[in-house]
Amino acid sequence: MKIHEYQAKDIFVKYGIPINPGYLCHSVDDAIKAYEKIDHGLVVVKAQVLTGGRGKAGGVKLAKDTVGMRNHAANILGMDIKGYTVDRILLAKAEDIEAEYYVSYVIDRNTKSTLLMLSKEGGVDIEEVANATPEKIHKIVIDPTIGVPDFLARQAAFLLFDDIKQVRQAASILQKLYKLFVETDASLAEINPLILTPDEKVIAIDAKMTFDDNALYRQMKINDLFEPTEEERKEQKAKTKGFSYVQLDGDIGCMVNGAGLAMTTMDMIKLYGGNPANFLDIGGSSNPTKVIEAMKLLLSDKDVKVVLINIFGGITRCDDVANGLLAAFKQIDTNIPIVIRLTGTNEVEGRELLKGSKFHLAETMGDATRQAVELAK
Repeated sequence: MKIHEYQAKDIFVKYGIPINPGYLCHSVDDAIKAYEKIDHGLVVVKAQVLTGGRGKAGGVKLAKDTVGMRNHAANILGMDIKGYTVDRILLAKAEDIEAEYYVSYVIDRNTKSTLLMLSKEGGVDIEEVANATPEKIHKIVIDPTIGVPDFLARQAAFLLFDDIKQVRQAASILQKLYKLFVETDASLAEINPLILTPDEKVIAIDAKMTFDDNALYRQMKINDLFEPTEEERKEQKAKTKGFSYVQLDGDIGCMVNGAGLAMTTMDMIKLYGGNPANFLDIGGSSNPTKVIEAMKLLLSDKDVKVVLINIFGGITRCDDVANGLLAAFKQIDTNIPIVIRLTGTNEVEGRELLKGSKFHLAETMGDATRQAVELAK
């Protein structure tokens, strides 16, 4: 789950992390009122959308007077940034910047720990720094039983600053950011940039946070900030129906029982030159209602040209699955080709039941995948 910059900054403030405060505006009139409150010549107008790359898209502008601010606010509101329409902006005092730095905590799946990442190359896409000059990014694995004690915070801060006054400020921010990261069940807490001002203050002028969806049940205040995209709504709906769904950008819809088999199916589709439209694990049930709901979900994606149903019958018998599919498709009217591969317990009986139907049958995964890719083309 993602939240907006202004929402992340609100959380930062609660944990004592210094930021440059701003005003949330939904209209040009709101921006004019906020500009009067700031009482500072130079301000920054920032689009608030749940994606990165705002600056490159023209969603972050500096204004030195009311006229400039009004024009920027009018241009940014309603702007499309990577498919997101800007319906709110953040207006804040523009800070004088001596230097910019990058700081974040992320979950490292390899070490199964939190990873602290720091760089003196702040203010730009960290991905670009990682690709071009990876040696400029420092990574520190955090032992969850210890956290970020004073010595480690100072050690990390010295990677960015030389002056002890600045090191102390940065060390405090690193400790508070880690506390925030853990207590909010975040999967990312990022400051880019963390800046040094001419009067030697270290402050966060941007904030980015994402959260573990599986922990939202115990983070109700954060859950209230959730603004799901259309894809996320689909994933939520799928979860309520008892299966796992992730939308991708291909044209072959996949319905599979078992997460491992679903991932293998997607790999096979890519191997044969196709593109999966989704990850969909319906579990072990042959319940026709579940199949109907899964098909409705697949067919709601307008890019889907073919559906590949790949079922391994273990405890669930393939003839039960076949009967479930036949019952389900009596209620589903679609012209989209459907390829079915059944293997496992009672697979012969299952395929026999499906003979003479409109389905394209396959015995092996390779054959099923090949048919799906050819039909999609």
